[in-house]
Amino acid sequence: MPADLAVIGLGHHGLPLAQAATAAGIGTVGYDTDPRSVAELAAGRSPVDGSLTVPEIRRMLSGGFRPTADPAELGRVRTAVLCAPTPPGPDHALDLTGVADAARALAARLRPHTTVLLESPVPPGTTEGLLRELLEAGSGLRAGRDFHLAYSPGRLDPGSRTHGFAGTPKVIGGLTPACTEAAAAFYGRLTDKVVRARGPREAETVKLLETNFRHVNIALVNEMAVLCHELGVDLWDVIRCAETKPFGFQAFRPGPGVGGHGVPVDTVGAHRPLRLVELAGQVNERMPQYVVQRAATLLNEHGKSARGARVLLLGITYKPDLPDRQGSPADEIARRLMDLGATVSYHDPHVPDWRVRELPVPRADSLYEAAAHADLTILLQHHRTYDLQGLAVKAQLLLDTRGATPGGASHRL
Repeated sequence: MPADLAVIGLGHHGLPLAQAATAAGIGTVGYDTDPRSVAELAAGRSPVDGSLTVPEIRRMLSGGFRPTADPAELGRVRTAVLCAPTPPGPDHALDLTGVADAARALAARLRPHTTVLLESPVPPGTTEGLLRELLEAGSGLRAGRDFHLAYSPGRLDPGSRTHGFAGTPKVIGGLTPACTEAAAAFYGRLTDKVVRARGPREAETVKLLETNFRHVNIALVNEMAVLCHELGVDLWDVIRCAETKPFGFQAFRPGPGVGGHGVPVDTVGAHRPLRLVELAGQVNERMPQYVVQRAATLLNEHGKSARGARVLLLGITYKPDLPDRQGSPADEIARRLMDLGATVSYHDPHVPDWRVRELPVPRADSLYEAAAHADLTILLQHHRTYDLQGLAVKAQLLLDTRGATPGGASHRL
């Protein structure tokens, strides 16, 4: 099948898009500068934890998907979607190096009438500014006249059985009305609903709002967790009651930290900082430290010291039932416990090996045996395979950061 689409960047975002396109019968080539990722995909394996399963990748390959590290492939498609990573830099601003590299690779081979779409999280103005300038300079073509240019924020819920690609509306904002319609024609083949924004800046800001909304609300409920512990109030019962309100409330739940690939953005270039988002980031970044403080206090209350204590961490991924550890608070919690002199081990059915400070962390084979042996067990992630009622009986001492164990069976965050 000849390629009609190029997905540039085969990470957590690009792979699901390539999967959806291949399933829709679109000839898709996946381009990545990392030859190891390309080789893994060609062999039917995912180069990214928690993205796609082996059977899913094999179905993509049998459906005509072709992973490649050859940029020449980019000049043979009608649509190109940039899904390069944009990690936060030291100043918390998004690093656009990957987007710029992808744009240069595409620009050198860009043909007239191609539709170019950006899905990476970027500051508002990137599509019209950096991306447009690089594409025009490298191709000699003009956006909006010789090729279509638009932005569409990525909306993925990894592992969700409810919110798949087709059922999630796609927001698009084009440089011109014709650009918007070209983007709509492409995404209309993948999703049930396309939402047209006024332009690229509005579409880019949608991603900014959606990501910050999650982090701000998690920060609020994390602060409530600390307050409710001090007041002796069961926060999970409070949330259970509050979410019965049919308007004006959306339930978020506390945890040991905020993981995932959507990072909060509290500053956009030279513009005023988003103070509320900045504060939310500070609150969420303190949660691993708070968990360790609670752990040390619990041990002390039961006549034990953190120094020399055997601590078992359960679930070290950022999301339940997935192997993805991106942004998981488990690493920082393990480091802080080690700094207190604790001996740390872990159990996670999705993570066969784990290293902290370049050293392997012992993995427990038998969950109940390990919990019975540990001075303290900390539930960091609630995988569905965990029998928490049985675990609460076996564990000497259990700190539940997810509110998942039966009431009174453990100490909750």
